[in-house]
Amino acid sequence: MSKQLKLGFMIGYWGAGPPLNAPELLAEAERLGYDSAWTAEAYGSDALTPLAWWGSQTSRIQLGTSIAQIAARTPTAMAMAAITMDHLTGGRFILGLGASGPQVVEGWYGQPYPKPLARTREYVEIIRKVLARDEPVSYAGEHYTLPYPGGAGLGKPVKSITHPLRKDLPIYLAAEGPKNVALSAEIADGWLAIYFSPRVDGFYRDALAEGFARSGALRSADDFEVAATVPVIIHDDVEEAAGFLRPVLALYIGGMGAREVNFHANVFGRMGYEAEAREIQDLYLQGKKEEAAALVPMSLIEETALIGPKEKIRDDLEAWRESCVTTMLLYGDANTLRTMAELCL
Repeated sequence: MSKQLKLGFMIGYWGAGPPLNAPELLAEAERLGYDSAWTAEAYGSDALTPLAWWGSQTSRIQLGTSIAQIAARTPTAMAMAAITMDHLTGGRFILGLGASGPQVVEGWYGQPYPKPLARTREYVEIIRKVLARDEPVSYAGEHYTLPYPGGAGLGKPVKSITHPLRKDLPIYLAAEGPKNVALSAEIADGWLAIYFSPRVDGFYRDALAEGFARSGALRSADDFEVAATVPVIIHDDVEEAAGFLRPVLALYIGGMGAREVNFHANVFGRMGYEAEAREIQDLYLQGKKEEAAALVPMSLIEETALIGPKEKIRDDLEAWRESCVTTMLLYGDANTLRTMAELCL
């Protein structure tokens, strides 16, 4: 039997300025019974401030970051923010983390990108030490060392002054490749997926199973969350609906990363669209964005998004219910939020 999907409202990160109707949409999502709401960051607005500001007007819905970039804050600074948010929300905060990519990490934050999986593992281990508050925090890793070696020579291990509301505050990891997905299953409470396709559900289940089978894995498939961002365009004309998503997909395939390293393009390559992704990327990097968008296949869009009339979306939802996804994270206007609540909740 297919399961009932939970819904999350994806607020995301800002463009040139803040979205004008985010507070109203967040209130509507909570009224409709959405399980969670999420903010993000790239290299403009941050994830935590809008979540705290807008989230202060809510009372039930969980509030998460999808994602907070690990290069943006030291592990202890991230732990401090998580403890603070969890207290302010009465235990409704979810810490979603991601390694981002080399262009942002090295270009924006001025930090090295190599070995993102090992860096993520250390980052999460330190956060969990802070949350446990069993002893003053010390850590000797390849990427992070506490206290800092050298310097004034006066650093010493300390414990958080503030007692965490929950030592088991949930941590989700953003991941696209199989190694990262397996890491999520091993050390986190959930996986934040982007451009998930139910058609390749088995591929991701295998990656998750590898992580669950590792010694010391935190959870199992029975209590692990898979929260996937799913674009939804409700429109009587399927082709027109696809047209709204083609420029965004072309941007992620062609422009969100270097030619040599583009994790989003790799996702579509593993889905069988390697040739199309390469051609889209070539055109996009040549500045031919419209031509690149025109090449995004309809099948790719329908695999990773829900588009078309309400009745078609109702039928297409069945594949998502049968997949490993437990929560669908949705962008959209009030009508989209209401329609999806009707279909899923």
